[in-house]
Amino acid sequence: MEEAGFLQQAVIYLSAAVIAVPIATRLGLGSVLGYLLAGVAIGPYVLGLVGDASEEMHMAEFGVALMLFLIGLELQPKKLWKMRGAILGTGSAQVLLTAAAVSLLALLLFGKDWRSAVAIGLILALSSTAIVLQSLSEKGLLKTEGGRGAFGVLLFQDIAVIPILALLPLLSGNPPEEDHTGLSGWSYGLALAGTVIAFAAAGRYLLGPLLRLVAGSDLREMFTVTSLLIVLAAAATMHWLELSPALGTFLAGVLLAESEFRHELEADIQPFKGLLLGLFFIAVGANLNFNLIIQHPLLLLGLVLLLVGVKFAVLHLLGRMVGMSRGEDWLFSLSLAQAGEFGFVLVSFAVGQQVLDNTTANLLLAVIALSMALTPVLLLIYEEVIRPRYLRGASETPREEEVPLESDSPVIIIGYGRFGQITGRLLNACGFGTTLLERSAEQLDLVRRYGIKAYYGDASRQDLLRAAGADNAKLVILTLSDQAACLEIVAQIQKHFPHLTILARARNRMHQYALMEAGVKYIFRETVDSALSIGECALQLLGFNKFRAARAARKFKQHDQRMLEKLFPYWRDESQHIAQTKIYREQLLQALREDRRDKDLHLDHHWDENQPKPSL
Repeated sequence: MEEAGFLQQAVIYLSAAVIAVPIATRLGLGSVLGYLLAGVAIGPYVLGLVGDASEEMHMAEFGVALMLFLIGLELQPKKLWKMRGAILGTGSAQVLLTAAAVSLLALLLFGKDWRSAVAIGLILALSSTAIVLQSLSEKGLLKTEGGRGAFGVLLFQDIAVIPILALLPLLSGNPPEEDHTGLSGWSYGLALAGTVIAFAAAGRYLLGPLLRLVAGSDLREMFTVTSLLIVLAAAATMHWLELSPALGTFLAGVLLAESEFRHELEADIQPFKGLLLGLFFIAVGANLNFNLIIQHPLLLLGLVLLLVGVKFAVLHLLGRMVGMSRGEDWLFSLSLAQAGEFGFVLVSFAVGQQVLDNTTANLLLAVIALSMALTPVLLLIYEEVIRPRYLRGASETPREEEVPLESDSPVIIIGYGRFGQITGRLLNACGFGTTLLERSAEQLDLVRRYGIKAYYGDASRQDLLRAAGADNAKLVILTLSDQAACLEIVAQIQKHFPHLTILARARNRMHQYALMEAGVKYIFRETVDSALSIGECALQLLGFNKFRAARAARKFKQHDQRMLEKLFPYWRDESQHIAQTKIYREQLLQALREDRRDKDLHLDHHWDENQPKPSL
């Protein structure tokens, strides 16, 4: 019966998401608000299809941990160090100033004692990591100035949950309960320091060899299992130390940010993250206490608006103080003006510690949920009203262009064997960045021994291409010798990333014909240029001067390319292809004979021996 109940609940949750999210996205509301509305619809106070969703919320909170792991993968330690001002300075100022302002209002306006007021201030100072980062990523605002500032503050807030949990028992006036870890004082501090050191050592010496071993098995599901194992182990370790599991997964992501397996890890974790975050948002919507809202509508509306107003004022002030540009400070302020999902945990903990009474706790839970639901609306207002206004102002008064935190590579090279290496080295030498994808673990080990940064992954996967930056790249250079794999990748690129120009290597004529049929415009047979170079050298040794030899090779290549294109309609009919090939081959030989008798050959002497030969 329990199994049947679980399956029924799963069907209800998934059906609500499938119906509500596409509609909300089509209306421009974003997927987060769609999930929240789906939760409200199936919750106990509307359709009543599900009961209390607190258990689902606890499980779905792991989606936040997965999201922070993926963010950590994008932040190499040196980039994280560059953000130390936003994380430590702006983040700490936001938490302290907001907590002080909210505590003062709770003390003066609502007559709370100072202990409860401080607890309320600390709880409401936090913002929603899940909703903010998901919404900003979905709208392409995470890498803007305001988005980066919001991320830095959210990261500090996740760290701040730890001291807040330690402080709440002190506010109750009761002696703190013994830590379930069995550690206290200096032993707990040593355990915490040892855990951080162990994380760093594992990221440097253990995870790399483990991932290479798994990649060598060529079993995609094992790589997915290993990815989840890394995330779960990091979260479980931090949970045992009564720290934020999301912080543990973030640190694990940062430690693997320099790994050649970064894109594959991101592609494997992404579906789980999206599913669990969607479940989390639905659970938030389902947990909205409509009975309480109906009983105190004006009070709750006033409290939500007051909270959003106070947090917005503090954040806007901080944005101006750190020098954020006009418009970006609005994004920074509006995106963080809600309460956060950790508030649900902190409120329950505060009630258990007798810092808050049940009536206050219920009101706080409703305010937190309503403010989170309001966030997508605030970001929609920013996109539709505020941002266009400042963009118009920027076009009238141009300012110096800002250097982005991270510029994506314009070229993705798929297959980094001997062919791809030469192409990549040429592009790098000319100042163009490249993202290198290689599906052979052995080849990956070889190139990395020479100091070349390449990533492991099967480029026939859409999610991996997106993780490698296909949305922002300009070119894809496809150098694989496997014809079936090439065509599969070409189909994925043309379907999901049609803006990308494909340059493909072909092993032979049949491979080139298959690529031409797939719609690839720029195709290069791997043996043509090297074979012509040998032929050109042979002509020189047989008595041709450099000019005549280079001219003959160039003419041959031009005629051969024309012949290949004319034979394309017959490539699947072997008998016709052979017959037409004989005809065009004879035409090619005749053209070269005529070229040898060309009257312009008397110009040969104009090419000095020291001059470089012309390009083919």
